[in-house]
Amino acid sequence: MSGANDELHRVENWVVGKVLARQAALRGEKVCISIDGGESLTYAEADRDASRVANLLAAEGVARGECVAVLLPNGLACCRAWLGISRLGAVHVAVNTEYKGAFLRHVLENCQARVLICAAEYLEHVAAIEDELPGLELVLVAGEDPAPSLGRLRQRPFADHAAQPDRDPGIAVEYRDTACIMYTSGTTGPSKGVLMPHAHVYLFGLGTIDNTGLGADDVFYIVLPLFHANGLFMQLYATLIAGASAVIKRRFSASEWLGDVRRHGATVTNMLGVVSAFVLAQPPTPEDRDHRLRAIGAAPNPPELDAALRERFGVDDVIGLYGMTEVNIPLYTRPGEPRPGSCGRNWERYFETRIVDPESDREFPRGEVGEIVVRPRQPFGFMSGYHRMPEKTVEAWRNFWFHTGDAARMDEEGYVYFVDRIKDCIRRRGENISSYEVEAVIAGHEAVADVAAVAVPADIPGGEDEVKVVVVLKEGRTLAPAELVEFCEARMPRFAVPRFVEFAAALPKTPTNKVRKHLLREAARGERTWDRLRDADG
Repeated sequence: MSGANDELHRVENWVVGKVLARQAALRGEKVCISIDGGESLTYAEADRDASRVANLLAAEGVARGECVAVLLPNGLACCRAWLGISRLGAVHVAVNTEYKGAFLRHVLENCQARVLICAAEYLEHVAAIEDELPGLELVLVAGEDPAPSLGRLRQRPFADHAAQPDRDPGIAVEYRDTACIMYTSGTTGPSKGVLMPHAHVYLFGLGTIDNTGLGADDVFYIVLPLFHANGLFMQLYATLIAGASAVIKRRFSASEWLGDVRRHGATVTNMLGVVSAFVLAQPPTPEDRDHRLRAIGAAPNPPELDAALRERFGVDDVIGLYGMTEVNIPLYTRPGEPRPGSCGRNWERYFETRIVDPESDREFPRGEVGEIVVRPRQPFGFMSGYHRMPEKTVEAWRNFWFHTGDAARMDEEGYVYFVDRIKDCIRRRGENISSYEVEAVIAGHEAVADVAAVAVPADIPGGEDEVKVVVVLKEGRTLAPAELVEFCEARMPRFAVPRFVEFAAALPKTPTNKVRKHLLREAARGERTWDRLRDADG
């Protein structure tokens, strides 16, 4: 066992292709990945397919260090794309499958990808903006494409990888090389592309192993999307590093969750707050404790959800955790040491975490609420910056600490308790939503003179936020809330479409013309606020 642990902690091996090749040699015929219990790949098959995809991309001229965008839902194609891009030493750009219009255009423009791997079902979103993407040349289409959907862009079936040689292309990839770019939403500008070195993405997986005891005998049940770090790195990559097996759900279903856990013999899973809330909202059954699930990674982990998961499902360990795409997961609670409500204490081997005054960066005494700041102990174990946004990188890295924008307190034992967001950001259904991007879409409506988007607390525990917009109309114009929502639905991801709409004569602003959003949040659900769920027919 010590030899295996030594292997995990040798940084020169913290590369996706090396991890997969090692596991293929050790456990070739063991099932590595299965999708909803249907299609599956053994470690040996995954290893061969990684080389085939790498060779397909190389034949199309993709070079080491080049960005390849991936717009795929959970499934084997998504897994193959990630593994193949990584083996070639290219950069996997994970694109949210909900993106369309300006959201999708910004990501593809910013990453400067020449090649996109796209599911046939999303081609219409690419076709709508292809003339605005001069750098994009080729779309590798996964799935059946009933008819040519694109004009200028060349198309080729992603399935062509099956005819490529399965020999490793022999590209030297290092732990300090960029493995992935994931886009995280801000508040004062468009989404930022987080540059994630191989060491950084490896630590997401190693954190799961070190802090949940994940081993080769475990089965990881993955319901979260693979275009986010939680699903792809904390769960799937952790599975590969540990030599375990992963069962990937195409799309989360609360009603099917327990049956899936039982049927697949799942032992570990991760939940975002809203996933926990939806699962617990299902009617209790006599079979609630009839399963092998031993650990759940939970973020956030409010006491009521922690207790409900343990008591109803008999799960031994609910592991609270905290992190961001930029900073990895520096905080975990420990197995066998329940700490309801806490998001954990510092994972000291690889990170430093402090609670500081957000104005002066002075470290606060224990128990006092301040901003969470983090920095890595491992070189390249953190993001290396925001892609093509150096000023945002410098801003976030003030005084050599990454500023998360989240408020928390730390107790005398070092456990951290999340309090609130300091930044004006919105988080809904596990997605960070850029108020700037929501406002930019709505400002494009011909009747809108001004707009502000803010977070409104959700109705259910752990449900995070709902989106509210306050809109000022141009003089003499009228607009129904439902019409505005319909306008948004055609131009932004579903998770970003506002639930609440309110019209105002003017927005409250500072002398420097900044919107006083705290005033809008304080009046979150006023008498003049239209609720899409309540008033959709009104």
